[in-house]
Amino acid sequence: MIKNKTGSYRWTICALLFFGTTINYLDRQVLSLLHPVLEKEFGWTNSDYGTITAVFQLAYAIFMLLAGRFVDKLGVKKGYTIALIIWSIGAMIHAYAIEIGSVAANILGVIGVSGISISVLGFIIARLVLGMGESANFPAAIKATAEYFPKKERALATGIFNSGSNIGAILAPLTVPWLAYHLGWQSSFIIIGALGFIWLLFWLVYYDTPLKQKRLSAEELQYIAHDTVYDKISEPEPEIKVSWYKLLTFRQTWAFTLGKFFTDGVWWFFLFWLPSYLTGQFNLTATQITLPLTVLYTMTMVGSISGGWFPMYFINRGYSSYDGRMKAMFYIALFPLAVLLILPFGDISYWIPVLLIGVGASAHQAWSANLYSTISDMFPKAAVASVTGIGGMAGGIGGALVSVLVGRVLDYYKTMGSVTTGYAIVFSVCALIYLIAWSFMKVLVPKMKIVKL
Repeated sequence: MIKNKTGSYRWTICALLFFGTTINYLDRQVLSLLHPVLEKEFGWTNSDYGTITAVFQLAYAIFMLLAGRFVDKLGVKKGYTIALIIWSIGAMIHAYAIEIGSVAANILGVIGVSGISISVLGFIIARLVLGMGESANFPAAIKATAEYFPKKERALATGIFNSGSNIGAILAPLTVPWLAYHLGWQSSFIIIGALGFIWLLFWLVYYDTPLKQKRLSAEELQYIAHDTVYDKISEPEPEIKVSWYKLLTFRQTWAFTLGKFFTDGVWWFFLFWLPSYLTGQFNLTATQITLPLTVLYTMTMVGSISGGWFPMYFINRGYSSYDGRMKAMFYIALFPLAVLLILPFGDISYWIPVLLIGVGASAHQAWSANLYSTISDMFPKAAVASVTGIGGMAGGIGGALVSVLVGRVLDYYKTMGSVTTGYAIVFSVCALIYLIAWSFMKVLVPKMKIVKL
């Protein structure tokens, strides 16, 4: 953590956001680790699983748009609290997916809709609730970061709390298979889902807006505000109501939105499909994939934090926050090209794709930390969560498209007897898409330009 003589309570807030994000990713990761078990138990195809994950991503996408406005209206503390309660309940009801699916199937039968298996239907409903709640995590966390950190520290703070997604992905393979083996797969959803309520107690005690935060010194309050252009926190920020339509007229909104749309699907693919890739391609068991996944997501944690630090190198040398960030993002976008090496060398050992995907996933987290920070570089705090929601919706839609298409592609090449070809196509897209996204962003916003509302 960065130490400053004015105080360091802002890093306590960063720690809260880190643990909240860790739980967020733990909850969503349980299904992917249990996919091989559930696939055998319920006879799912890749397309079935792709549909279930796509529903989560669509719910996440649609409700993130609403969540951004929801957080801007209620504030970070209340907005995050309500969201966590919803997503924790959504995580836990996965354990009752069959019962939920049976009720839903009866209702659909009455209105003349059929053709979806009970298990798929039950998990779709559970993922829908989970996606609704989880959608508010990043709008709330990014807004909290904008409130508590000066611009030069925001990417680092974002990288640190965003590394919670990697810790969640590390803890999941260490806990979920063990819980499923000893207590049944239902217990994984219930126990992991209940962790959010423990975190909530700390959130309610330690979080408040900077002006109301009694633990924050006057010196640290001024330090937070010292490099902002117009975001004054020494007095209450005037209420600014901005419509989504108005926000969509700014190129800065579209730069962030397209950056999310093109690249979020890569992370979703790594998160939801990697356990199935390792078990299917290398015949590893659920317990055998624990170490490779732990190594991979440990790598991504390093990428997230170092990626948050990287633009400070350029900013300290005179670049504006956005321009320094974009320069860093270009170099970050080169690292996923390493994933292309899976095609010629992936058959030697499963450790080769694991390490190469680790490089690509690390680059994604570094990219993501900076991409989120471009919002607070150019928008006032009153619009940060709303813009995050717009971009998050686009990222969720992109991720849902990836899930559906990956399922279809893998099923097609599986019937052709060459599922490896399907994975080769997907990995190639994952390697190249960041440079494409960066190019769109650079064309839309070539240089730092502050949005005036």
